[in-house]
Amino acid sequence: MKRLSQLFIVSLIWLSPAFANAADSRPNIIVFYTDDHGHADLSCQGVFDDIKTPNVDALAQKGVLARHGYSTAPQCVPSRAGLLIGKFQSRFGLEANGDSLAGFDREQTFPQRLQNAGYKTAQFGKWHLGPGPKITTHGFDHVFNQNSGRPFAANIDLNGRDREMSPLPPQMYHIDACSKAAASLIERYKDDPFFLYVAYRAPHVPLDAPPKYLNRFPGKMPQRRRQALAMLSAVDDGVGLITETLAKYQLTEKTLIFYIGDNGAPLKIHKLDAPGGGPGWDGSLNNPLNGEKGMLSEGGMHVPFVISWPGTIPAGQVFDHPVSALDVAATAAALANVDTQPNDLDGVNLIPYLTGKKTDPPHDFLAWRWVAQAAIREGDWKLLRGGDREYLYNLKVDIEEKQNLANEHPEIAERLRFKLTRWANQLDPPGLTNGGMSQAASDYFDFYLDGKPATPLPAKFRPKAKPNASGESEFPWTVRNGKIQQTEEGIQILPLASDQKQPSFITRNGLLLAGPVSVRVTAKTSVSGAVDFSWREPGDKEFPALKRMSIAVQKTNDWQTFETTLPSTAKIIHVRIRFPKGITSIKNIELKPVRGKAITLTD
Repeated sequence: MKRLSQLFIVSLIWLSPAFANAADSRPNIIVFYTDDHGHADLSCQGVFDDIKTPNVDALAQKGVLARHGYSTAPQCVPSRAGLLIGKFQSRFGLEANGDSLAGFDREQTFPQRLQNAGYKTAQFGKWHLGPGPKITTHGFDHVFNQNSGRPFAANIDLNGRDREMSPLPPQMYHIDACSKAAASLIERYKDDPFFLYVAYRAPHVPLDAPPKYLNRFPGKMPQRRRQALAMLSAVDDGVGLITETLAKYQLTEKTLIFYIGDNGAPLKIHKLDAPGGGPGWDGSLNNPLNGEKGMLSEGGMHVPFVISWPGTIPAGQVFDHPVSALDVAATAAALANVDTQPNDLDGVNLIPYLTGKKTDPPHDFLAWRWVAQAAIREGDWKLLRGGDREYLYNLKVDIEEKQNLANEHPEIAERLRFKLTRWANQLDPPGLTNGGMSQAASDYFDFYLDGKPATPLPAKFRPKAKPNASGESEFPWTVRNGKIQQTEEGIQILPLASDQKQPSFITRNGLLLAGPVSVRVTAKTSVSGAVDFSWREPGDKEFPALKRMSIAVQKTNDWQTFETTLPSTAKIIHVRIRFPKGITSIKNIELKPVRGKAITLTD
């Protein structure tokens, strides 16, 4: 009887979750996914010395810098769908932003596969594939969907504690909050296999780095560059916090980490240092690659790509064979012992290649289709199509895609075109294109690939203004719901469309004006109505209703000056001035604090 009792106790120990987890040799998996992050902007890439990413550099030093790592699309939604399904997104009808998510919703994500295999799974940050509260239907136990300073969907708090899925008010800068919540879940599940998808909304606009990070990058540079560097520094701090937490619980050698960008940086050709943090260049750079987000040139989808698994993947590697974000799902499925069918995944398990067990390239070729563009890379050769245009590049000697060799090597172009066509005919819908070339895409191809002059800057982004102390022209106000043009007397704001419902307004952020602030505006409007003034103080996430006032104005062909006072007793950090619908001409705006220098239209 004593012997039977001992056997019973031993059986209970073997069946206990703690013992089972202790014996589980499958690794934890973490995917850091950055947003509009240019190829140049990891310091381990060795391109620029203004970028500072010591923690991501440490991952590369302990693992692999994939020199030729690729996203699946030059745009946010499809690249995220491809990553999470592990299948090229045009196979399930999600090729570009704005396409239906129905195909994505029908597919099984690789987090679902891991979840079914016993992994604890969690999503942090940007989702962009449907409503935040529905993220759990795609294989995530835990959701912390913060990517801005607004309330967000979450079923855990910053400390990794469960809560009902509902909007959670932000308590920290979104990048820092995602990092802290992820570190908290590592502590919670240190004895279980886990998968964390940490999708930082950085350095994607709106550029919103707090002073803590901006102050790390003093000196003269474009403000949008400073913002990008600061946001990526926050990301790097998050990588550091998470890797330190792994080390604290002796999980470093039990955790495979990927760090990947979703697509290249948007440069808008001109890399305009526009005021405010809204649409436009995000401050990141793609050098030495040609092109930008929205192109299947290298600058559009050749992205930062680091892989680390200390103790398994030899340290200090630079891997020169092309790899894809699609390989994440295939690698995770193999390591988690998940059974898959031949057509389930398009990537390959990279571990045998990174450990040296296999020495041949992981892929015979990589291929892409995005609306009117298609491309294929086979070894060093790349064929790129944009509408009726076709380019052939040898990336081994021309990574900048400057020399089109299609006429010199027609046999190579023909072979790659045949292979690309055969691959594209498997997509939904089939074919080398799935739409026409947009004007923006045509402009990009003209400038980057055909060497034509850049398209002129839209007037709304760059009205003429007084030169600053460095002799540079700048305009510090941002226009919303309208376009701006310079006149001899000032500026003119025009609605985007004659039937638009929302009136135009201009806004100025980054202020520090001691209240109360006197406002004086000299303008004329094409319709009668009201001019609304709103302001924010430190701590305000939105424009509060109580911090808003109006002045009636009449339609006139003559300049009129109207004055008011913003009755704040605190600092004013952000001002918004909304005009009546129609055309508004502005000669000057003056914001005069109770102490300190006044701010004018061009100051």
